[in-house]
Amino acid sequence: MSIDQVLRQIDDWPVPEARVAVVGPKGTVAHRGTLETKGRWASVSKLLTAFAILMAVQDEELALDDPAGPAGSTIRHLLAHTSGLPFEGEAPVARPGARRIYSNTGFDLLGDKVAEATGHDFDDYLRWQVLAPLGIDVDIVGRPSAGLSGSLLDMTVFAEELLAPTLLNPSRLRAATTVAFPGLSGIIPGLGRYDPCDWGLGFEIRDGKSPHWTGNQNSPATYGHFGGSGSFLWVDPDRQVAMCGLSGRVFDDENWAMKFWPPLFDAVLAEVD
Repeated sequence: MSIDQVLRQIDDWPVPEARVAVVGPKGTVAHRGTLETKGRWASVSKLLTAFAILMAVQDEELALDDPAGPAGSTIRHLLAHTSGLPFEGEAPVARPGARRIYSNTGFDLLGDKVAEATGHDFDDYLRWQVLAPLGIDVDIVGRPSAGLSGSLLDMTVFAEELLAPTLLNPSRLRAATTVAFPGLSGIIPGLGRYDPCDWGLGFEIRDGKSPHWTGNQNSPATYGHFGGSGSFLWVDPDRQVAMCGLSGRVFDDENWAMKFWPPLFDAVLAEVD
């Protein structure tokens, strides 16, 4: 069976419009569904926000250990969801570095930090430093934590950049996709509690999490993010392959994505192997 045939699984997904792509270091290997139609990326936006922060660090406009967020917290803490901030709200619920608490507010504060350091709104900085150089045409319609809306094609371009970096020093990306503050437990919204709940600098890392939204055959080094809009992007650096997708259905109480995503990913990885 070919990868194109495997991707036909999405025709049975209970969603408005399933669109997925398989990406390698030299571009898209296969896709199913429209490439150009835009959709909400939701929390997949955090990957672009994190990438922009890493660019600012590379350009020495910021440093990972600069204070940011609650007292004692740094940019590194905000990226790794260890600042102590809750899912929403600016009143900390833990001391920095003590727990892995997934926080939209933390990523929104990162946008503020970029604006403070560069004198430019985060939206403009993201366009100039990341989107324009990559040729990505996304709409920025909300917060740094979840405000991007773009096409599947845009996602594939970013996935290719993660596989074969041209803007960010590869060693810096490797560091960002290595566990930060190891050993911390935490909750992934929509999935549940993990101990440990490993995360890099903006990138969720699969490691030994089970069950997980990626495939059972994804390597522990797999990193990425899914969004509440039914979007996803993961990169398996061991196999040098990535997948991304849009669906238009929220990651809801029926947990539809956990039923349909992992079998597809495993089938694709079997063909890649």
